[in-house]
Amino acid sequence: MSAVPSAPTGRPLPRLWRLAEPSRARLALAALLAFLALASAVGLLVVSAWLISRASEQPPILYLQVAIVGVRAFGISRGVFRYAERLVGHDTAFRSLTNLRVGVYDRLERLAPAGLGAYRRGDLLARLVGDVDRAADLIVRVALPAVSGLAAGGLAVLIGWALLPAAGVALLSLLVVGGAVVPWLTGQLGARAQRGRAAVEGQLSAHLVAGLSAAPDLLAYGAVDSAVDRIARTDAALTGIDRRSATAAGLGMGLGALWTGLSIAACLGLGVVAVRAGDLPGVWLAALVLLPMAMADVLSGLPAAALAKARVQGAAERLFAVLDAPDPVPAALLGAPAAPAAADAPPPAPAAPAHLRLAGIAARYPAAAADALTGLDLDLPVGRSVALVGPSGAGKSTAAAVLLRLLDHRAGRYTIDGTDVRTAGEPLVRHHVAAMGQQAHLFDTTIEENLRLANRGASDEQLRAALEATALADWVDALPQGLATRVGAHGSAVSGGQAQRIALARVLLADRPIVVLDEPGEHLDAAMADQVTAAAMAATSGRSVVLITHRMAHTGACAEVIVLTGGRVAERGAPEVLGGWYAEAVARERGEPIDRPTATAGAADG
Repeated sequence: MSAVPSAPTGRPLPRLWRLAEPSRARLALAALLAFLALASAVGLLVVSAWLISRASEQPPILYLQVAIVGVRAFGISRGVFRYAERLVGHDTAFRSLTNLRVGVYDRLERLAPAGLGAYRRGDLLARLVGDVDRAADLIVRVALPAVSGLAAGGLAVLIGWALLPAAGVALLSLLVVGGAVVPWLTGQLGARAQRGRAAVEGQLSAHLVAGLSAAPDLLAYGAVDSAVDRIARTDAALTGIDRRSATAAGLGMGLGALWTGLSIAACLGLGVVAVRAGDLPGVWLAALVLLPMAMADVLSGLPAAALAKARVQGAAERLFAVLDAPDPVPAALLGAPAAPAAADAPPPAPAAPAHLRLAGIAARYPAAAADALTGLDLDLPVGRSVALVGPSGAGKSTAAAVLLRLLDHRAGRYTIDGTDVRTAGEPLVRHHVAAMGQQAHLFDTTIEENLRLANRGASDEQLRAALEATALADWVDALPQGLATRVGAHGSAVSGGQAQRIALARVLLADRPIVVLDEPGEHLDAAMADQVTAAAMAATSGRSVVLITHRMAHTGACAEVIVLTGGRVAERGAPEVLGGWYAEAVARERGEPIDRPTATAGAADG
């Protein structure tokens, strides 16, 4: 599998071809079959014309047998070769599409989430699905029609040349116009529209996803009409692009038809003169006149191929605009990837308790001009819990991204048991650190499958223990289908608290000695947030824990609280001795009076 480079290394279409890695043998076979199908069509027309002309002279039937067999052979072979070409060509395209999808997904997995902050979900979805699917047209709608059409057109020119050299020149002009000039002109007229089409489709997808996701709020605030109008305007722009593309295709077809008619007239005139002069047998005149029509048929797919090339070009440019984004963690610092476990493999051995340290960590997001986190020190020996708190945008989520190696630190040192994570690579962190995010994703499958995401080989006893530790066991037992209950898309069939507890159970099944709890109660009401956070702290007791939270209620159980402000450490210490912002936040949460205004901060996480 070709790796997608993190920086541009050439034009989009050659890069796309390398990423798709089409099989040369299969591609050559598909091109040969396509040529044979078109050549059979040319042969059928030529032989049929000769047969009709010769039959009008009423010769003995034996003189026509070869031509009759030829007509049947070309008629059958055209369909057979066309079917075989479609079979092999699409098989090649689908195999290449698999390579392309895997390559794009691998790259997006490297970029997410820190490297994709500039893109909306709907737009990313359009690029990952629509643009990747469109890129597969490079084989079946661009390469194969162009190669086979030009080759079959060249064969027709050779047949015409053999019959009458002067007519061969006229056919050659048709090949040049129909095989080069018309596709080029069609491509030039439609290229700008087609390349812009992918971007407009991305906007339409983004508007649709945003509108559907925010439907309750749009209804509540009476903003449905404006959202629908925005979608309608984008759809109208897409319709306009298609109209311009259709105009370009129509002009190309018209020019091709015009030149075909001129070529037929030229071949007819030259043929009549040649027959009168005795340079061409009269029985071949009809075949000579019909050759331009045969060429027009085999070249008819080239203008469409030119437009398809423009569409693929636009899709490739959009894809590589995302894939060429800077790595949040440079590839050179990833280390060897962990080997994937088989579906029926035994549960992985838990990592031994480890001592995590951050020293002087500074980090910034790709393309950001300033650090989102500066000078962070963190000492997390075995079994210790530390809370990271601070106002919104203080750098807490950036610290979580660094701890999980979703974002590389620009300066400082990050070690686990004295081993630098940059030296050991990504597997060291993945084997020791687990995380529960603000809104963990639940897949549209069963509760059991969502849990086993963390440990494919977990036993039933381990699943039960995780459910009991997160207070989910009684709820699951009461469900008619138990663990086989589907949670719905994005966990829509369960409550927010249940979804977060499932995510917590997943963390426990992963059995990592270090756990990052990043706002486990976010997006929940205060009471439920406290319940989920308390459950998370209790379930991870005995492990090394970093708790990132806006709620101060559970920081008292931590050995140390670190207050971040503007990406820097403002204060730190045991919760019972801290003052300043932390003391004010605790008082505000408890409804107690505050002696002085709350300190504010401002830098955003990038």
